[in-house]
Amino acid sequence: MKVLVTGHHGYIGSVLAPLLRDAGHDVMGLDTFYYRGCDLDPSTALEPALDADVRDVSARSLSGFDAIVHLAALSNDPIGDLDSGWTHAINFRGTIALARAAREAGVSRFVFASSCSMYGAAPDDELVGEDAPLRPLTAYAESKARAEEGLRDLAENGFAPVSMRNATAYGASPRLRLDIVLNNLVAWAHTTGAIKLLSDGMSWRPLVHIRDIAGAALALLDAPAGEIAGEAFNIGSSEQNYRIRELAEIVHRRLPECEVTFASDASPDPRSYRVDFSKFASRFPDYTFEWTAERGTEELADAYVRAGLTRADFEGDRYIRLGRLKRLLETDALDDQLRWTSAQ
Repeated sequence: MKVLVTGHHGYIGSVLAPLLRDAGHDVMGLDTFYYRGCDLDPSTALEPALDADVRDVSARSLSGFDAIVHLAALSNDPIGDLDSGWTHAINFRGTIALARAAREAGVSRFVFASSCSMYGAAPDDELVGEDAPLRPLTAYAESKARAEEGLRDLAENGFAPVSMRNATAYGASPRLRLDIVLNNLVAWAHTTGAIKLLSDGMSWRPLVHIRDIAGAALALLDAPAGEIAGEAFNIGSSEQNYRIRELAEIVHRRLPECEVTFASDASPDPRSYRVDFSKFASRFPDYTFEWTAERGTEELADAYVRAGLTRADFEGDRYIRLGRLKRLLETDALDDQLRWTSAQ
């Protein structure tokens, strides 16, 4: 297939796009490059690529593509807390506008990176499957839920959108993020000598490695369109439903000199959910999720050593999405709609 990967320069995209290319697909990237220069490993840039905002993509520019893997988004809850309008405009309206343009251009498949965060808060004894009630607690989760609904309405013969409800991602990437839980805990340990929890650690969170997300996207591209059109799949494995405290202990076992500590204002995190991943497993029995938090912790710890990650890196804006956007706003590189200005 000829595949367009939006957000190819981001945390997941910089791993996923090369994997699709190596699998034999003709891959092009599209990104607005908010995080240009925020590289752990800059040697993996994908060419060719379009420098564009997903809010502005026309059907004309999508002509000739067979599929889109849509990763581009404002990627976490703190950004939504800063201005929920940005998250709504890019993650929801931008996704639907892109999908409509894709359908008009004759693109046959649209793989959407959604999120398990839509489940919000579920009882501890409940495994939430794709039919469970959605309880989005943040602007980010709400934007994903609304985008999924809009994509289902666009499904028709010849256009097959499918939603990947990804568990919380982790793992080393050329465009590293340190504002997601396992990456963050290992970074605390590596740069400060302590494994610091900002909550009481009792909430449940499902995890999935970015390479397993990439492999699942490849499986959805290869599947018959009729089997995935309009569907949503939880992406992850049942073995990786963890309490946050369990993740801290996994990091401690890898770095035993680092003790688990709690922030002075640590409190319960209302976002807590355990996820049922059996639907994807039953539809794609040949696909295996290869990573675990233990293996991912090992990978992250080694990557931080190789990169010489410092506390200044950890506390700066290079690997923290909200911090980088704030810097671009403060320097007038971005306007109040997160569009590039002449000052960039």
